[in-house]
Amino acid sequence: MEKIVEQVWDYTKHAKFYSYRPNYAPISIDMLTYLANQTLQQDSKVLRVADIGAGTGNLSIMLLERGCEVVAVEPNDAMREIGIERTNGQKIQWVRATGLDSTLEDNAFDWVTFGSSFNVMDRKEALKEAYRLLKSATYFSCMWNHRDLKDPIQEAAESIILHFIPSYTRGVRREDQRPIIEEHRHLFDGIIYLEEDFYFHQTIENYINAWKSVKNPYWDLETPQGVELFEKIAHSMHEQLPKEFKIKYTTRCWSAKKNA
Repeated sequence: MEKIVEQVWDYTKHAKFYSYRPNYAPISIDMLTYLANQTLQQDSKVLRVADIGAGTGNLSIMLLERGCEVVAVEPNDAMREIGIERTNGQKIQWVRATGLDSTLEDNAFDWVTFGSSFNVMDRKEALKEAYRLLKSATYFSCMWNHRDLKDPIQEAAESIILHFIPSYTRGVRREDQRPIIEEHRHLFDGIIYLEEDFYFHQTIENYINAWKSVKNPYWDLETPQGVELFEKIAHSMHEQLPKEFKIKYTTRCWSAKKNA
């Protein structure tokens, strides 16, 4: 099959490790679903959601659990195949396409979501695509789970990474998304921001596996050098972190309403 992954963001080697990542805080998704439901038009009974960059289905599954009808757009074959298997028999359609050219119909969705995907594409073009997909006066949402860097475990892990990669940065996913949305007030306005802290129990093995799901320019699991660097980091984590622990994350989400 032709490879159509977003340029430089090939998650093939990372896909099988996504199950080790904590999912979004449930109450946050409850609140977002409630928000989207307020704009549901009279001819619609169920929220129809385009989940862009759906990956292995983490957010899509949470939306299905809340009664949404989901169209999951994911360009990476390995990620999408896992997602299809996880959602087998549910009210979801999987589409092999990119977030900037989703191939979906105009003005057909009650909500467009980007779960940890808005940062891996041209955000300006992603906003234009979301605008095209949405019905009038409905919402798009972009969200991430962020590690609490003041948490003792996360602080120790960060120190280990910086030891091996002094120039390590966390990229666009850590940035405030308000400025890019405000630049496009002709498309979206009425910005709503929410965040929720939660705690997640992990073993050291699962914690390291979760790190294998991370795509960054520092350890590319497609290369021998990247694998070697990650193995050094993982070895230090095994030595310095407890065998089991509870760590703090924060779900952060920005939503904005499509201008008529």
